[in-house]
Amino acid sequence: MRDLQGIFPPIPTTFTGSGDVDPRAITANVEKWMRTGLAGILALGSNGEAPLLDEDESDRVVAAARDAVPRDRVLLAGTGRESTRATIAATRRAAALGVDAVLVRTPSTYKGQMTPEVLIAHYRAVADASPVPVLLYNLPGVTGIVLTPAIVATLAQHPNIAGIKETSPDLERLGLFTQIGPFAVLCGWAPVVFPALMAGAAGAILAVANVLPNECVELYEHQRHGRLEPALSLQRRLTPIAQLVTATYGIAGLKMAMDLAGYQGGPVRPPLLPVSPPARAQIEAALSAVHGAVLE
Repeated sequence: MRDLQGIFPPIPTTFTGSGDVDPRAITANVEKWMRTGLAGILALGSNGEAPLLDEDESDRVVAAARDAVPRDRVLLAGTGRESTRATIAATRRAAALGVDAVLVRTPSTYKGQMTPEVLIAHYRAVADASPVPVLLYNLPGVTGIVLTPAIVATLAQHPNIAGIKETSPDLERLGLFTQIGPFAVLCGWAPVVFPALMAGAAGAILAVANVLPNECVELYEHQRHGRLEPALSLQRRLTPIAQLVTATYGIAGLKMAMDLAGYQGGPVRPPLLPVSPPARAQIEAALSAVHGAVLE
């Protein structure tokens, strides 16, 4: 597949008022994102409420995204499940629906038994069976499982494992991943995206790119072309809103920010709850601050 580089938003799954997946809204959002400089999108990531979706709903999300992603952009889909069997099945379905690559999180229910040998065997089996390239997904803050540089170096030798998304502030580990050779490292932690790019990351998958795609792409382009001062300035401007739509208010905050930015965020799926009016006001103020700073 083409090189994995640039900025990707992990798109939320839009629901109707009755709680069903809303393919029209998903397609409309993707069409709008694809009018920016984003390299593509990730459907069914952790910000897509993937663990809360039925399998047929997951397929509808991928199909809706595929309808709007041009063939010269990259469509990624999260297909990680708790069993190797289910992960392979989800990966094959996503490939049949036209994704360019899949992102596979670590299984985590039986985390005490997720030894390096188990993880390596799992990912090799998925990569062997996948019709499209596989990206590893390191999400230790949620899963409690760490893909170490030694594990990743071993897996990178597989011809169908193309890269990794590192979602943590651990720049030392990310830097070690970038030394593994022809292997794409994507940063998933917006507050450190500038130093991650400086450390050799090929790009980033950022929740805040759903809300401020142009600013995220601008940061990436500034860094790529050696314009480090404006890149760092954008990092500082984006970090407060990035924290609000991830660690502080989570997916509900992200969807609220999307609504405020002119996208269709919509409701979250229970047991998640919507943000409070004070949280909305805080998110709105943070968005206004970014826009005001960029315009100055």
